[in-house]
Amino acid sequence: MITKPSLTLQDAKLIAAAAEAHALENEWKVVIAICDEGGHLIWLERLDGVPTVSTIIAPAKARTAALGRRPSKAYEEMINDGRQSFLSIHALDGMLEGGEPIMVDGHCVGAVGVSGARSIDDAQIARVGISALGLS
Repeated sequence: MITKPSLTLQDAKLIAAAAEAHALENEWKVVIAICDEGGHLIWLERLDGVPTVSTIIAPAKARTAALGRRPSKAYEEMINDGRQSFLSIHALDGMLEGGEPIMVDGHCVGAVGVSGARSIDDAQIARVGISALGLS
């Protein structure tokens, strides 16, 4: 048996608070989604004024990062580099920058997906949120 860490609701709240603070500090209107390692939603937060489509995109980015155990940007780059066959993977529907996995001791425990700002800023918000956990 493998014993591994697990993301808790309290962890998700800590991540969300840090991500929200960073977004507000920069006046970015975003949706913040946090999921477990299987891509199942734990937390969804929609800041005022964000387009409703971001409530679909943010969880998709989080799910893609969790299932792939890598930033969702990696898939976007593969597709842009010509590997369009990745578009056929129905479970990975958020292959855009802005999803970041949460890694603990080599295990993916979940991911954060952000949508609403520029993709590079979405990813930054997600990373700031994850950094609130104090992981090395």
